[in-house]
Amino acid sequence: MEEFDGEPTVTWIPGVNSQKKQMCFDWGPGEMLVCETSFNKKEKSEMVAGCPFIHIIRKDIDVYSKILRKLFNESHGIFVGLQRIEEELTGKSRKAQLVRVSKNYRSVIRACMEEMHQFAVADKDSAIGRQFSSQVSILSAMELIWNLCEILFIEVAPAGPLLLYLLDWVRLHVCEVDSLSADVLGSENPSKHESFWNLVTTLVLQGRLDEARQMLSKEADSNPTSAGMCRVLGDLMRTMPILSPGNTQTLTELELRWQHWHEECERHLQDGTFASNPHLESLCKVLLGDDAALLEHKELLSNWYHFLVTRLLYSQPTVKPMDLHLYAQSSLDLFLGGESSPEPLDNILMAAFEFDIHQVIKECSIALSNWWFVAHLTDLLDHCKLLQSHNLYFGSNMREFLLLEYASGLFAHHSLWQLGVDYCDHCPELGRVSLELHIERIPLTTEQKALKVLRVCEQRQMTEQVRSICKVLAMKAVRNNRLGSALSWSIRAKDAAFATLVSDRFLRDYCERGCFSDLDLIDNLGPAMMLSDRLTFLGKYREFHRLYGEKCFVDAASLLLSLMTSQIAPRSFWMTLLTDALPLLEQKQVIFSAEQTYELLRCLEDLTSGRPLCGEPDAQQLQDDDIETTKVEILRLALARNLARSIIKEGSLEGS
Repeated sequence: MEEFDGEPTVTWIPGVNSQKKQMCFDWGPGEMLVCETSFNKKEKSEMVAGCPFIHIIRKDIDVYSKILRKLFNESHGIFVGLQRIEEELTGKSRKAQLVRVSKNYRSVIRACMEEMHQFAVADKDSAIGRQFSSQVSILSAMELIWNLCEILFIEVAPAGPLLLYLLDWVRLHVCEVDSLSADVLGSENPSKHESFWNLVTTLVLQGRLDEARQMLSKEADSNPTSAGMCRVLGDLMRTMPILSPGNTQTLTELELRWQHWHEECERHLQDGTFASNPHLESLCKVLLGDDAALLEHKELLSNWYHFLVTRLLYSQPTVKPMDLHLYAQSSLDLFLGGESSPEPLDNILMAAFEFDIHQVIKECSIALSNWWFVAHLTDLLDHCKLLQSHNLYFGSNMREFLLLEYASGLFAHHSLWQLGVDYCDHCPELGRVSLELHIERIPLTTEQKALKVLRVCEQRQMTEQVRSICKVLAMKAVRNNRLGSALSWSIRAKDAAFATLVSDRFLRDYCERGCFSDLDLIDNLGPAMMLSDRLTFLGKYREFHRLYGEKCFVDAASLLLSLMTSQIAPRSFWMTLLTDALPLLEQKQVIFSAEQTYELLRCLEDLTSGRPLCGEPDAQQLQDDDIETTKVEILRLALARNLARSIIKEGSLEGS
């Protein structure tokens, strides 16, 4: 896969004309924004007012389909279970588990396809119905490819059983014969039905010989002249050698028996046993594996791989896996006949028959509309030890690259991002780096979603992402004036600077309203208050109010003084603290000692002497200055009185 592909196809955006307007774009994690700019290539052009559209181009629109979301959810569980398969399991037990996983994936695809088909039938005349029908075709092709890969790469069927698997593969995906059979058998006289011989031929083409014999018996009953021929042809069908699952015969024995049977069919044809009945003669030619006879029923075969399996059944029943591509290529050429070119599906199936796994994955990546198929198929094949030596030229192995591409589409969805996390977890080389890049870009629309994202980051010790997300949420909370939420997010982010900012908002809010909001949060800060000095002050200041409310005046006074003397309180808040000290100074009981009162006086003097001189004051400033001057005078008077009382009290205690 070292070669580079050709130029990508151009995607036309309706309503965008890059010939008339300069376009600009910006990439996102799962989409691209395109809009017109004001720039005009002509130098002297006038600016025309307008309102350009912003076009959102999504890289993976399938994640927005409700039905396909079920596919993504169901397959996620299978994927996670596959990663837990014990590495010690080897041989048949491991192979059996891998086959079971593959069948589980296919059952999920089929269930999704059936549900999509119901919607397509219900809205068959609308654009949505046509979209559903198109999606059904894509899912059908996906299941077809997966089933073939399961047979060739996981089951690794040898010669003999290989043909039985291929027959089941064709019968599962070419199922029009069942509805045709119901129509014919539901008629009054099945052998006279216009589609009777088409039904018998189709059954023979699919190797359903027992059912074909039953239909021939109806022809024999209603048409005595052909009863003998029907019986002979029925015997040929009955005696055709097929290697059944429980049969112990060797391939050599099967080939000898088949050769004798083939000669008997040819003898009946040459003897003209069926010459009087063209339908029976044509069926005998089919049993001989005659290419021309098979191509006469091209419409009933419907596709070249059905033609291939029928050819192998009646001409090479013991085909070896290594020879499959030769018969596949010749069958494709014969079936198309040079009239048309192979479709992308044909190229994918041909690559599988050639056992070129990497080409299968490459062709599927180009042809399919999302990364789900190639990501899960590659992961399964990697567990089968089939991709161990294949690295891409840009440094990652193929499995990780495809899984991470698929996960990136999931991260663009509002809920499927949780699945994307598990895919990144199981990519040991680049998964964590990819997860770190995507997790930061998840829109945190609700707090519940944010908590889920945080839980993911914390479980994986993604410290930087936790801090980043918490900062975003804290900023949102501040803008919405939800200070309690902002403080809790900043604490969770361990962001000291932002915790200081929110603490200042709390203190400013207190100064304006005279009370604290979110008391439960502040009362239970615990060790978190040590995150920043301002947060510590907020917690201790709230503790002062609690002590004061509980009438523990001495403890409250000591705490208030320590907040000022330890320089932990912001200087702008000193006047508020001194004002809070007034009720304690005016208590009948002396609360502050003489030494404590001196400390308060020193703080007051530091505060008043440290004020900067302003220019020409206005009326509002003069009024504010008068209020501050009055506060200072009241505080000095209260402090002086308390100092006198404390000196007298302390002197009398010393005298006694």
